[in-house]
Amino acid sequence: MTSPVAEEGTGQGTPAPATWLIDELGRERLLDMSGRVRTLRTLTFVLQLAVLLGCAPWLGWWTPAPVIAVGLVFAVCDRRMPDSTRPEIPFLIAWMSTLIAITAGAILMDGPKAPCVIWYGVAVSSLPGRFTTRGIVAGVAVTLFLLIGMSFVDDAQAVLDNPTLVTFPAMLIIGVALFGWAHMHSEVAQRAEAVMDPLTQMLNRKALVTRAAELAQQTALTKRPVGVVVGDLDHFKNVNDTAGHQVGDAVLRDVAFRWRLSLRAYEMAYRLGGEEFLVLLPGATVDEAEEVAERLRTAIGAAPIAGQKVTMSFGVAASTEGTAFDFDALYEEADLALYRAKRGGRDRVCGGPAEAPPALALVPETEAA
Repeated sequence: MTSPVAEEGTGQGTPAPATWLIDELGRERLLDMSGRVRTLRTLTFVLQLAVLLGCAPWLGWWTPAPVIAVGLVFAVCDRRMPDSTRPEIPFLIAWMSTLIAITAGAILMDGPKAPCVIWYGVAVSSLPGRFTTRGIVAGVAVTLFLLIGMSFVDDAQAVLDNPTLVTFPAMLIIGVALFGWAHMHSEVAQRAEAVMDPLTQMLNRKALVTRAAELAQQTALTKRPVGVVVGDLDHFKNVNDTAGHQVGDAVLRDVAFRWRLSLRAYEMAYRLGGEEFLVLLPGATVDEAEEVAERLRTAIGAAPIAGQKVTMSFGVAASTEGTAFDFDALYEEADLALYRAKRGGRDRVCGGPAEAPPALALVPETEAA
């Protein structure tokens, strides 16, 4: 059978769990956005340097130094992010360096009257799309704290005489964050529609293509194994024929729900179509992938689903330590193992490489299911 990645197009160790700052999908989005905005961020640094150099006769020739320092911090953190299990930490360090540089520059210039104060808004604009809502709120709170603290420590009387020195930059910071937050949620919703199966709310083939490509890049560096589990409902056609497609849809939804309860956060599950599902397991050996498949098989058969007795067969495969991750080859191996499970009586897990019997290719797909 053709790999779902091949049909759609060519699309490290165990990921860290989600935190209040970022979730698993957020980490993928963070890495994706960092690559996309790198050129634009560099252009922003260049423009800031040009402005500061042009204004140096009035502001001082030292003013480009903080921007250069921040640029170096971002360059170092950018190199560390792809290999980190928590890429949000290097980004947070780089982002905080921006706030520190703006605050230091304002204090050395003219306190709350310094023109660089408005650059707090530029820093805040990079939070939405990377962090959770709580992370964005925390980032805005830290930025406002530094703005207000710097203003009152440097020249409290100037702020008391003219509160707009603080209120206008604060309004800019909050406004940028709100617009960015709204745009982020709109983008997330649109992406979710593109990569989510509408019936089961599981990730679809398009999401699998992207994830398989990411794992190929990661494992080229880490040389860690990746497990693939393919599951297929047994005799699902009988459910549709005897109970109706509405019950069949309910079975698929409940199967997806049981999978979500049985899988851990980093064990990403996908619906390939029909009654076939797949799990990608970064860092998992064949034995570990078989344990996951057995856990799923037990969860499906534990109790009737939508009033139907449902079982599931599984095929398992995994790359070996130190070898490249080839999703198409692993999927084909897992798919052959799945057919062995079907021919062996169904409701079981088969894994590891093995020769498929010659007659297997002649078995109609509806019979094998």
